Amino acid sequence: MAKLGFVFPGQGSQKIGMLSDYSDEPVVRDCLAEASDCVGYDVWDMIQNGTQETITQTQRTQPILLSCSVALWRLWQHRGGATPEYLAGHSLGEWSALVCAGAVAFDDAVTIVEARGRLMQSAVPVGEGAMAAILGLPDEEIVELCHRAQDSDEVTAVNFNAPGQVVIAGSVAGVERAIQLCKAAGAKRAMPVPVSAPFHTQMMQPASAGLAERLERTTFKSPAIPVVHNVHAQVETDGSKIRQLMLEQIYKPVRWVACIERLRLFGVDSLMECGPGRVLNGLAKRIDKDLNLFATDEKHRFDSALTELKNKGTRI
Repeated sequence: MAKLGFVFPGQGSQKIGMLSDYSDEPVVRDCLAEASDCVGYDVWDMIQNGTQETITQTQRTQPILLSCSVALWRLWQHRGGATPEYLAGHSLGEWSALVCAGAVAFDDAVTIVEARGRLMQSAVPVGEGAMAAILGLPDEEIVELCHRAQDSDEVTAVNFNAPGQVVIAGSVAGVERAIQLCKAAGAKRAMPVPVSAPFHTQMMQPASAGLAERLERTTFKSPAIPVVHNVHAQVETDGSKIRQLMLEQIYKPVRWVACIERLRLFGVDSLMECGPGRVLNGLAKRIDKDLNLFATDEKHRFDSALTELKNKGTRI
């Protein structure tokens, strides 16, 4: 029997017009209306008629992407889609996974990630932090080069996205030095990423501390579907430990390659990207070319996956 995993995207997958071909699906529209009540603005209107600049502001991006992912999950369930054996999410997407696993209430998660985005943005003044993508070097070499580049400035590897594709982050000076070292070491590409803060570095500690009280007042349950976590690429069933992991996740690296490898060890051979875009499909293809990949970014892909996964006999 085939095993299915669902993965949920993080920041970078947002674009104006996403989910437009689901406009006639009441399940989707109702979910986004529920999110709108939580954040105080019309989520559907913003993603259809707003500007890319507006939806890329991290305090908006995070609740919007979470809401879109959960809306598609609810539609999948409503249409009788196969229930996955495991879930995982990339950075912000881990919150989507926890909601869909029943570990955190949707309305709680929407307000939490809005605060998460605001705190992450304010943790480091604009212009003082940076991120860069490094392509074509081994992970261990990038980690070592970042260490050499640190001096009095922070720079570390923060997203292990795929073999030969690592994102680094830290202070502007630290990242610039690391870029030069990586280029000198033979990196195919070493280029700045257009973001406004150095996510998943120790510089995000204030954001984690600021979110701690809010999470302490939030109920975390044991997930109905196991979630593989970014911090250590393992599953966790204890709600209090999940709460702690979600605080650590803000300032620790996203070990995405390890997460996908863990899903494979658990026997997952089909992977559905539940949310806007197909970024995670692209990464999964580089991590393990034998995975069967599906997406929900457009309705025709959703419908195709619904039919194919039922026909394959994936566990329901």
